[in-house]
Amino acid sequence: MSEHTVTITDNKTGKQLELPVRQSTQGPCAVDIGRFYREMGFFTYDPGFLSTASCQSALTYLDGEQGMLMYRGYPIEQLAERSNFLEVAYMMLNSELPDRQQLDEFTDIITCHSMLNETLNRLFNGFHHDAHPMAIMVGVVGSLSAFYHDSTDINNLDHREIAAHRLIAKMPTIAAASYKHSIGEPQVYPDNSLSYTGNLLHMMFSVPCENYEVDPIAEKALDLIFILHMDHEQNASTSTVRLAGSSHANPFACIASGIAALWGPAHGGANEAVLNMLNEIGDVSNVPRFIARAKDKSDSFRLMGFGHRVYKNYDPRARIIREMCHEVLAKLGDGNDPLFELALRLEEIALNDEYFIARKLYPNVDFYSGLIYRALGIPANMFTVMFAIARTVGWVAQWQEMIGEDNQRIGRPRQLYVGPIRRDYVEISQR
Repeated sequence: MSEHTVTITDNKTGKQLELPVRQSTQGPCAVDIGRFYREMGFFTYDPGFLSTASCQSALTYLDGEQGMLMYRGYPIEQLAERSNFLEVAYMMLNSELPDRQQLDEFTDIITCHSMLNETLNRLFNGFHHDAHPMAIMVGVVGSLSAFYHDSTDINNLDHREIAAHRLIAKMPTIAAASYKHSIGEPQVYPDNSLSYTGNLLHMMFSVPCENYEVDPIAEKALDLIFILHMDHEQNASTSTVRLAGSSHANPFACIASGIAALWGPAHGGANEAVLNMLNEIGDVSNVPRFIARAKDKSDSFRLMGFGHRVYKNYDPRARIIREMCHEVLAKLGDGNDPLFELALRLEEIALNDEYFIARKLYPNVDFYSGLIYRALGIPANMFTVMFAIARTVGWVAQWQEMIGEDNQRIGRPRQLYVGPIRRDYVEISQR
């Protein structure tokens, strides 16, 4: 069987180049343009990399047209319904689902790595009292390499594994400590008797002078959100982690770079934007006016949390989280909170209004996750931090995959130069 190729022709010179096509197991194939500049003398130009495969990966596949998301080939619907966060994390790191012994051992490892070096705990006091928790996260995660020297050799498989475990285990502890610092409460140490998400809730909301019981609904809701946010192909933060990792930076620095990219409101701030929009609408009686504004092309107002850049159909994660959102609001939400009533009214309109249906502007995962976080008492400035905790698994798995490649090379994008041509320096007295 002959190799699939694509022939490129320069219609100015008539020169042709035959390029191989790399086959995918699912989804679009990719034209390998590695020889294109060398043999044709051109760069390719693709702002935002919308048509460029920056790597090959066996981790996550999504089909925006079909509304499909899979981790390692497992449909997100099955994982969300039947698995839990740490089991999915093990699978993402090790390719296959664990047996009972493997899962128990992995859970014990993550649990036992959740504490921070005591000197590192004091680092939080160096941040201003009103520092954004994401600012603290970037700094503290980046500093981990100064405390854990025994897991920074990227060429050592054992180092890579222990770094992965430490990052996944310590991220909730760092997140909770960042939150406690921002509200002036003492840090709460991890409790090894609790689950991954139960421990996070305990560290965020308990205080030393009172007993705290983890609400099982809150624990379950966070576990589900974390599964849904674990990985999402080569998004901005994941690509940032890979690019930083390609320079052979240590894994802690690479994940810190991912957190910085996630912090951008165009990436990780969507669920916070949903709540800002709801606050702007203010009351359910104002919904018709804002719906009309959303339909008006001349109006800059947009409904946040509806539609998705990649999914041209219903976001599969939204289908899953919608039921959990309604369960959380029914049991934990404040029945007098006008934002919840507002959100449910917007959801009803979007699912039934022909304008939204025709344009496939369905509620996405960010619409529901922000409502769940609010119902759990998590403040808006912690929403992206929650995202970072979940996405750490994906970042680490992507980093490990990239470092393990035989042909791994430092990332070095090219550019289309449009600046001045050569010009000579003029002495300041003659300008």
